[in-house]
Amino acid sequence: MEPSPVSKLWEQFAQLEDPRVARARRHELLDIIIIAVCGVICGADSWVDIEEFGKAKLDWFGSFLDLPNGIPSHDTFGRVFARLNPEGFQRCFLAWAEALQEGTQGKLVALDGKTLRRSHDQARGKSALHLLSAWASENHLVLGQRKVEGHSNEITAIPALLDLLALEGCTVTIDAMGTQKEIARQVKERGADYVLALKGNQGRLYQEVAESFQEGRKAEFAGIAHDRQETVNGGHGRVEVRRYWTIFDPEYLSYLDPKGKWAGLRSIGMVEAERHEGEKRTVETRYYLSSLAGNAREFGHAVRGHWDIENGLHWVLDVAFREDESRVRTGYAQENLATLRRLALTLLRREQNARVGVKAKRLKAGWSEDYLLTVLTSKPTTS
Repeated sequence: MEPSPVSKLWEQFAQLEDPRVARARRHELLDIIIIAVCGVICGADSWVDIEEFGKAKLDWFGSFLDLPNGIPSHDTFGRVFARLNPEGFQRCFLAWAEALQEGTQGKLVALDGKTLRRSHDQARGKSALHLLSAWASENHLVLGQRKVEGHSNEITAIPALLDLLALEGCTVTIDAMGTQKEIARQVKERGADYVLALKGNQGRLYQEVAESFQEGRKAEFAGIAHDRQETVNGGHGRVEVRRYWTIFDPEYLSYLDPKGKWAGLRSIGMVEAERHEGEKRTVETRYYLSSLAGNAREFGHAVRGHWDIENGLHWVLDVAFREDESRVRTGYAQENLATLRRLALTLLRREQNARVGVKAKRLKAGWSEDYLLTVLTSKPTTS
């Protein structure tokens, strides 16, 4: 039976290898995946939830899925996703995400990690799952993810995730963990630009960049090729002023990188974030390396886009999907369920007709099959 409401998903996941032996396959693998995706979209946060959702929507699913033995049990969902190869599942997810997009040309792609706090299992010596995600900031789509064993291993996970992405013409933003010469080179070799954060523990480089801006500001940047932008935002008794500076003077860049080891380095950046909340005033300063030409507006856009991964992805996964509360731990189940959440979030983000948050969209999709169908078939956003 042709599953028209989920044809795009069907196309990308059809080649996924079934982990079960043939004699144990009472339910089609794609039926299991489609029901799970729809269940997570509609508010299901566990295998029991997904089973109950499937039973409630049996007639609707039966109109386009085979369902040779009805709706699978929660044990079946748990066993299948515990054994399903997570890398193969993520490759299908990545192919599906790329099929949804109109390309990343000129877009921002932010890489950042998130730990699922309750996914650890002390009794079995299993640490909490840490996932590195790639986030298309402008259209709020998850482009892919990679499992890492801990924060320190993001250095090896970042190149592996970059290899999976179509990066031609985009700008990649990464926090200080990924500020490595080889990562900068890899981004440039993929035809993209980078904005890489610096931190104090990076020693001499951080200090020299900070001193470059300190000296430049004292001299009011006289004779120094630079640019500046300032933004002011406020609401609910809070005012935030962000000041962006870039230095793209060849003399400064040659001093910072005399041997040209930072591939494509064209500018350094500084952000001064000043926040007023009542009588309280705080100021935070950050520094960056960048292959962008040095336009402060473009630099500021990239920095703000990277911050969006916290609010647009990590915060939503915790609040709307309760990800940090999940105790699924068996086999690969926690990793695959995390992929299901990101797949569902991507679909919900793409649907722009309902002017409500992700949590409310999940409820609405559960109430209305017509709206669920809209979520499954909506076209990608462009902003």
